[in-house]
Amino acid sequence: MKARNDSSRAEEHVHDRLVQGDESALAEVYDCFVGLVHSVAMRVSGNRTAAEDIVQEVFVHLWEHPYAFRPERGSLRGWLCLLAHRRAVDWVRAEHARERRVEHACRTGGGEWVASAEDSVVAADEAARVRSALARLPAAQREAIELAFYADITYREVASRLGVPEGTVKSRMRGGLRQLATLLGNPSGRGTSGEGR
Repeated sequence: MKARNDSSRAEEHVHDRLVQGDESALAEVYDCFVGLVHSVAMRVSGNRTAAEDIVQEVFVHLWEHPYAFRPERGSLRGWLCLLAHRRAVDWVRAEHARERRVEHACRTGGGEWVASAEDSVVAADEAARVRSALARLPAAQREAIELAFYADITYREVASRLGVPEGTVKSRMRGGLRQLATLLGNPSGRGTSGEGR
């Protein structure tokens, strides 16, 4: 019981720091849960690229909308897993719908091919926006974020691969995540309210 209370207090403290815009809190949450979030996304989607995109979306969402996580309702671990699961399910549903439309277009002689292609683009829009925004970051920030998210490794491992101090990697990733939030349409780089999907 004591361990659970200590864990709850720790998560409330991390939540308070996220709400206050403390980037080191995001770094701690990322290091602690990136593997788990990727695992959930990969298990549900069965697609590595989709899982990588979902990992980015989950942590950007946490940064932009820290109020969406409510410590009194459950653990941060559970909330991140739920968010990853929901986004992965959405991706799977969109893929299945796209496949059905393509199959139907093929069976009916392709008359609906253009509409199916447009729907497919719309379904992939959010992931494409994240990738496009990522491409606009300075090279050092982009490299650190790509290694962390796509290679599914911690700040320490990114620092080792790049041959730079861990603090430099954290700084690059914090700045990069802030710019991503701005590029994705949140000029302040922060969310103020909202529930998880």
